[in-house]
Amino acid sequence: MGEITELLQRAASGEPAAQEPLYRLLYPELMRLARHRLAGAGTISLDARAILHEAWMRFGNVPGISLESRRVFYAYASRTMHSVIVDYVRERGAQKRGGDQIALTLSSSLPDAVFTEVPISEVTQALRELQRIDERAFRVVEMSYFGGMSRQDIAEVLGISQPTVQRDWRKARMFLLEILRRQ
Repeated sequence: MGEITELLQRAASGEPAAQEPLYRLLYPELMRLARHRLAGAGTISLDARAILHEAWMRFGNVPGISLESRRVFYAYASRTMHSVIVDYVRERGAQKRGGDQIALTLSSSLPDAVFTEVPISEVTQALRELQRIDERAFRVVEMSYFGGMSRQDIAEVLGISQPTVQRDWRKARMFLLEILRRQ
C-alpha cells in the first residue's frame, strides 16, 4: 500500500494526524486538478488555490466516505471542486438576480467531444437529469470532463471495462447534447 493510500485511509477513519502530511503530498495534484476545473468554468473571480482550500474543508465534512485508493479520492476531489465552482456561480447569480450568468464550455481533451458554450445553470440541470436517468454515465462524464481522468482510470474506479466507459461516454454525450439543444 502506498503512502498516500495509507494516509487517505487513516484520514477517512478520523485520524487527525494524517491530515497535514496527506495535504502536503496531495497538494500539487490537487492544484493541477483545481486549475483544470477553472479552465472550463469561464471567467470567475475564484482562483485555483481558493477552490482547492474550499474543497479541502469540505472533505472533512463528509461522514463515512470510502477513500480506499488515490484514484477514488481524485474522482471525489474533482466532484467536490466542481461543486465549489457551481455553488460560487449560483451564489453570484443569486446576488445578481439571475444576471451575468457565466458560460461554461463543455469541451474536453477527448477528440470526439462536441459540446458547445452554454450557461452553467443549463449544464448543471442537464447533468442532474443525466444523473437521475443513468448514474454510471453521469460518473463517467464527471470523472472524464471534470476530473480529467483517463478512460483506464475511470474503468478502474468504477470497476467496468474501458469499452463500457467509452459506450457510457458516447451515450451521455448524446443525451446531454439533446437536453441542451432543447433549452
